[in-house]
Amino acid sequence: MENRTLGQYLYDCLREEGITEIFGVPGDYNFSLLDTLEDYDGIEFINGRNELNAGYAADAYARVKGISALITTFGVGEMSACNAIAGAYSENVPLIHIVGSPKSVMQKEKANAHHTLMDGDFDVFRKVYEHITGYTVILTPENAAREIPAAIMLAKSKKKPVYMVVAIDLVTKPLIFHSEPLENEAKTNQETLQAAVEHIRKMLEPVKKAALLVDMKTLRYNLGGSVQQLAERLNVPVASLMQGKSGFDESHPQYIGVYGGAFGRQEVTKIVEEADCLIAVGPVWSDTNTSKETAKLDPLKMVEIQPDSLKVGAASYMDVKAEDVLHALKDIGFKMEESVAAMAFPYDTMADDPSAPIEAASYYPRIQQMLKEDDIVVTETGTFSYGMSQVRLPKGVTYIAQGGWQSIGYATPAAFGACIADKNRRVLLFTGDGSLQLTAQEISSMLENGCKPIIFILNNDGYTIEKFLNVKVDIDKQTYNEIPAWNYTKLPEAFGKDAFTARVETNRELDEAITNAQDLNGEKLCLIELIVKDPMDGPEYMQKMRQYLEKQEN
Repeated sequence: MENRTLGQYLYDCLREEGITEIFGVPGDYNFSLLDTLEDYDGIEFINGRNELNAGYAADAYARVKGISALITTFGVGEMSACNAIAGAYSENVPLIHIVGSPKSVMQKEKANAHHTLMDGDFDVFRKVYEHITGYTVILTPENAAREIPAAIMLAKSKKKPVYMVVAIDLVTKPLIFHSEPLENEAKTNQETLQAAVEHIRKMLEPVKKAALLVDMKTLRYNLGGSVQQLAERLNVPVASLMQGKSGFDESHPQYIGVYGGAFGRQEVTKIVEEADCLIAVGPVWSDTNTSKETAKLDPLKMVEIQPDSLKVGAASYMDVKAEDVLHALKDIGFKMEESVAAMAFPYDTMADDPSAPIEAASYYPRIQQMLKEDDIVVTETGTFSYGMSQVRLPKGVTYIAQGGWQSIGYATPAAFGACIADKNRRVLLFTGDGSLQLTAQEISSMLENGCKPIIFILNNDGYTIEKFLNVKVDIDKQTYNEIPAWNYTKLPEAFGKDAFTARVETNRELDEAITNAQDLNGEKLCLIELIVKDPMDGPEYMQKMRQYLEKQEN
């Protein structure tokens, strides 16, 4: 320990967490961090086209592997990454953001260094990050042995990004080690757990119909296996909220689909809202998950299980771990008598006319049919996020989408991060033309790093989701939702690499493109551009949402 430098110790700690790649962009204040990393065995630096995209990539990497890291330079770099870090905070993603800062002497002298606000304040950017991370720290050789493990532990336990800044001249300084044990993670209060379980038992006594609802924190806290065991023991139907899609095995016979209030499938809405008791695991009651507040869920009939707490009706129980609650509920003695009825899903039936122009009703069933077990599916905010929510995923699929933060442009860099996180799994990216224009550079990163995802670009002439949401102004007057026409299939050529590309307008052309992409079996990156003539073509969920918004205006 005493022979290690601060930088070496930092990378040792990250490597212990399974981090084998770190995303980022070089800058003169992080050179010592990158030079140390160049000489370090076991972690590779993945250079992004800009810090924002690198942050998005790190976000998705963490969703696949459990935790990630990002390196930026002081000021300009970390400010560029702010949006990605705020998104990770909003979406409960553990990400270690490391910032290289000016020499410690310059900071002490309050010098007017470049990449600063020219006011001598070197702490201003860390203060910004206090609001969008779970923890911030200025690393020194004296505190690094204590602060680095503490920050990583917090990121893992709270599922939040953390921020570390270190002066360029201190990275190579010897670590000063102090033997200070970290505090043990809080455990479940067994008396509280017993009282809560007894309360739930009494709630369930008169219940005839119950249901389970999973959401985002089921995913982040790896509770899916425990939830499935509980669902099977209780013999109840299971739905997910929009932000919790893939939190439950969607190939399981007890899975009924995504609950979407007034906008989702009515069969699912009926089962969830008419349940005598609803057990919700890790819910986030956002406007996305409550479908613009149209969800009708009675909190007095709900058991709400959060990572460290529990609500049973109107009563709250603190200091109880979700894993322990789920385990205890398996032996609660409740079981629904009737089996969960088999459900038909929206895209189970294929639109047959091969010569017909592609539209939502035809391309979503084809997407559902092509998905395979253990795929990684990355979905952009917008039209695709609502349509893909209704696609039934095969077993083992990791589904990545920003359901809460919803930063347009997230998905393309996220797909790159997913490719780096697991090189043995197939990655499929579903993005819109408007979203892609924000972060298209990361297709270059994919090609440069040998990534071979299948990319679907929905070309429907601009920001369709914004046209759906703005019901106050006629669509033809929303010129701000128009975008330049790009030749998307030429992007790989512009980036200097070979790829399979196809531009499709009919069902037959889409079928052929999908077949060709599948046959290539990961030999090269595949890019399929979907040309949709009707700019207001969209999935049923979006159509219902627009109708609801129009009624609200009248």
